[in-house]
Amino acid sequence: MRNTLADVVSAALRVLDEQGLEGCSMRRVAAALDVQPSALYHHVPDKQTLLARMADVIVGDVSAGGPPGAGPSDATAAARRMCLEMRRAMLAVRDGADVVATAAAFRLGSSAVEQRLAERVGADGARALLFYTFGQAQSTQTHLQAASLGALIGPESGRTAGGADAHGASPDPAAELDASFERGLDIIIAGLRGAPARAATGAAAGAANGILH
Repeated sequence: MRNTLADVVSAALRVLDEQGLEGCSMRRVAAALDVQPSALYHHVPDKQTLLARMADVIVGDVSAGGPPGAGPSDATAAARRMCLEMRRAMLAVRDGADVVATAAAFRLGSSAVEQRLAERVGADGARALLFYTFGQAQSTQTHLQAASLGALIGPESGRTAGGADAHGASPDPAAELDASFERGLDIIIAGLRGAPARAATGAAAGAANGILH
């Protein structure tokens, strides 16, 4: 039976889980489907487009966070929830943050997630939140991968060469990275709440000049 675009994207996500982004080649995706690489180009014109489709799936379940017509405080609270959900979705997939950020770098237009953020905090606010969320999630995935390999020693990891912190307990790098993300997110949200007029402008323009498609 002929493969569909959904089959190709699902196979690519399986390869991503097994090989990471660096090893997620068109050749490996084709092998996972037992077809020639040329068969993939019936569904996507290039790897960048495939990455974009993968990114759509990775963040596809991020909710709207609340109605767009809410007041400034409610709107920024909804945007905050969306960023938390988006980060969790990216971290749930191996190299998910890299996939979403890479797709954003190659794409024109705006995604549903970006549109919904822009409706709540304006186009500039949406971009600031997306760039921060992408970057922190990428850093978190790199940090956790290094920690899992025992490559982080010293103040950065909270560990000594003996594998414990100064109190003799094993630290939880994921918990601190989560908390750090929320602290930074709250700083941005506070700035958006302090400039509601600026945040409210440009939401429509963001639909034509967005980060994601």
